[in-house]
Amino acid sequence: MDRQLIDMLRADGRASYAELARQVGLSSPAVHERVGKLEAAGVITGYRAVVDPAAVGLDVTALVSVIESDVVDETGVEEGLRALPAVEDCWRVAGSEGYILKVRVTDIPALEAAIGALNRIKGVARTRTTVVLSTKWEGRHG
Repeated sequence: MDRQLIDMLRADGRASYAELARQVGLSSPAVHERVGKLEAAGVITGYRAVVDPAAVGLDVTALVSVIESDVVDETGVEEGLRALPAVEDCWRVAGSEGYILKVRVTDIPALEAAIGALNRIKGVARTRTTVVLSTKWEGRHG
């Protein structure tokens, strides 16, 4: 039951308790209580608007691998990455790269500036960038 509610909220975070209740066959108060427990347990961590990047002028998306220097302060690198507004998502990964970032910017000169800022973070040895030509889907809505 909880998994059904989670899946429905992932698809439409604005669904009313009445609509969720109708779909899962419970009362609205029961759904409200279950969702509240999922939130309290940290299973549901928030709700947000999904915005079309192009509609707000973010026409360029890139995936940037960050290769760390041999002597690195992981906390300092993460703070530096978090401070860059162009970095939308950040994953710590295994392999030759330490992080994979999703970067969104207005244009190629802005991407060049973002990459320069990434490379200036203490502990970053170099970056490797893949420019996204088109997005087929993001999340599990594809």
